[in-house]
Amino acid sequence: MLVLVVSDNHGDREVLVDLIEKYQGKVDGMFHCGDSELEATDSVWNDFYVVRGNCDYDDAFPTTVVADIKKEKIFMTHGHLHEVKFTMNTLLLAAKEVGAGFAFFGHTHELGVELVDDVLLLNPGSIRLPRGKYPIKTYVIVETTLEKITVKYYDETHQLVSELTSEFKR
Repeated sequence: MLVLVVSDNHGDREVLVDLIEKYQGKVDGMFHCGDSELEATDSVWNDFYVVRGNCDYDDAFPTTVVADIKKEKIFMTHGHLHEVKFTMNTLLLAAKEVGAGFAFFGHTHELGVELVDDVLLLNPGSIRLPRGKYPIKTYVIVETTLEKITVKYYDETHQLVSELTSEFKR
C-alpha cells in the first residue's frame, strides 16, 4: 500500500491541487484529515478521502472514514471528537473497534507517528499552520510491505524531511 495523508490546510485550496497534480495515479489513496475550510462539493474531494474537522462547517463531510486499501484497513477522523490533544486512547479504541491497523488524524497541527498495539497512529501535521517541535508544513507518504511500515514526511515543496522518516516492523 502507498498512500498520502494531509491535514489542516485551512482554506489553502492550491496546496491540495498541487498534491493531486503530483500524486494522482501514483498512490493507492489520498487522505485528508479535516480542517480544509472548503465546501464538501469542491472538486478536490474527487481525489481524497476526507473527514470533517472542527473548522469545517459543511455537514456533508463525514466525521470518520474507514477505508480498505490493498488489504489494509484505515480509520480516519479529524481528532477533536477523540480528545487527541489529551490522549491517544480514544482514537486507538475507535480504530480497533473497526479492525483498522491505521488511524489517521489531524487537529493538533503537530506531526507525529507511533505504533501502539499494532495500530499506526499518524498525524501528518499541518500543511499550512504547523505547531510543535517541528514547525514545518508537512504531509506524509505511508508505504507498507509484508515486513514493515515506512512513514515519510515531506514539506510543502515536496522535499523529504529525512530526519522524520520512521519504520515499523510488522
